[in-house]
This record gives sequence, C-alpha cells and structure tokens, in this order.
Amino acid sequence: MAGQTIIPIFRSFDEAKAREFYIDFLGFEVTFEHRFEPNTPLYLGLRFGDCELHVSEHFGDATPGSSVRISIQDVVGYCAALNAKKYRHARPGYQDQPWGMRDMTINDPFGNRLIFCEDAADLPDFGA
Repeated sequence: MAGQTIIPIFRSFDEAKAREFYIDFLGFEVTFEHRFEPNTPLYLGLRFGDCELHVSEHFGDATPGSSVRISIQDVVGYCAALNAKKYRHARPGYQDQPWGMRDMTINDPFGNRLIFCEDAADLPDFGA
C-alpha cells in the first residue's frame, strides 16, 4: 500500500544520554516531544534524512536490544564525521559485507543497534 511508513521505537532510560547520543552525536533532529505531564517519561520523535525513529522512556513501549538498518549515502564520510566528534562512548568503523552492502554499526546507550548502510556494490573502493 502506498503511503505507509514504518517507524521503529527504541527504549530509552535516560533523556540526557538519549539527546547526547541521537542529537549531538548522530545528528538526528527532533520532530516532536511528548509527556503526559511534567516529570513523566519522555516520548521523542527523531528524524535523520528520510529515517524516522521514536525513542521512548515508557515501560513496555519497546525492548532494549533492538536493531534497525538506516539507508544513507556515503557511510565512509559519515563515519569519519562521527569519529571527528570524539564522542567518548563510540568510535564507529564500517565494514563491507559480502552481500554488497557497506555497514556502520553503532550501539546506543540503551543496548539498541543502529546500522547505517549503503548499497556498495558499485563503489570503486568496495572491498578495500
């Protein structure tokens, strides 16, 4: 069906760490924030290019240890830009997969895995 969008939900346990990781380090932008009232769990909408992701502090919304693949262009350049930030909790690398993808895997502070990937079969340095 046309017009359908899949939006993964990742579990978060600490708002400050989530913001530091997703916004300051990875470069996601906030699309919305919701709390039922002050001092209650945060439900946060994020966007990175065409990727939408929700991060929730609500018990039962998601299970830590989930994974998502995010298709981007220039995994190598994004990897270099992230490492230039010298984020103390991650120094990602990338890997050329035998099935023709280039992947950069990063774990968030809550045990979730983000795999930034691109179709690398036609890249001149694929397999380097």
